Amino acid sequence: MSARVTSIHRFPVKGLSAETLGAVDLEADRLIPFDRRFAVAHGSAPVNPAAPDWLSKAHFLQVMTVPKLAALETVFDDATATLEIRRNGRQIARGELTSRTGCTVIEQFFAAYAKNDLRGAPKIVDLGGRGYTDVDAPFLSIINQASVTDLARVVGKPVDPMRFRGNLLVDGLEPWEEMGWVGKSLSIGPATLKVEQIIGRCAATNANPETGQRDLTIPHDLQRGFGHTDCGIYVRVTGGGRIAVGNDVTVA
Repeated sequence: MSARVTSIHRFPVKGLSAETLGAVDLEADRLIPFDRRFAVAHGSAPVNPAAPDWLSKAHFLQVMTVPKLAALETVFDDATATLEIRRNGRQIARGELTSRTGCTVIEQFFAAYAKNDLRGAPKIVDLGGRGYTDVDAPFLSIINQASVTDLARVVGKPVDPMRFRGNLLVDGLEPWEEMGWVGKSLSIGPATLKVEQIIGRCAATNANPETGQRDLTIPHDLQRGFGHTDCGIYVRVTGGGRIAVGNDVTVA
């Protein structure tokens, strides 16, 4: 069985829910469009609205420290940059993230929803063509379904791969095969990518992506079962093109 892409995801707002895509146009040295472009920053974050720059995840609301973020459902509209936040299928906030009025609505929602977790009044930040990813580089993340299935064997319960918040989910590989790909090149459809590094995992993966409850101990179980706390790989796009669910993944 050959390896293939089984799902594609982006996260328009860091820490909030994924958007599933059937296909996406990749460009060299760029993220998936809109991936982590926006974030909800603590009031204490050293953000310069006139010249925004990348900041580490500690400056933002994130699932690792605020697991109940995972219980929110979000819908993002590319054309208007409008974010809709839902809970249990019901809209609870909506605002255009490129307008001051729209940002104020979303900020007010998080000021109430995460009031015990915030350091200062929340503020929506926009990194434009870049993204507030966990590393300061235009990396996409790939998760191997077989590795997650092997982890579930150690955990003793099903493990949803969305706990790892990856951009691409790939099936058809051996468990942990991707760990040996660092430095190699991949082809997905017409696009080419270079594997840059393995992804170390934090407590964000303990939160159930549907309920927002901490119900597993993923880093602990990775260490216990495999002697490391890694799952997934970071890749850099070296040659652009449109990729889609079902595309084969080949190692050059």
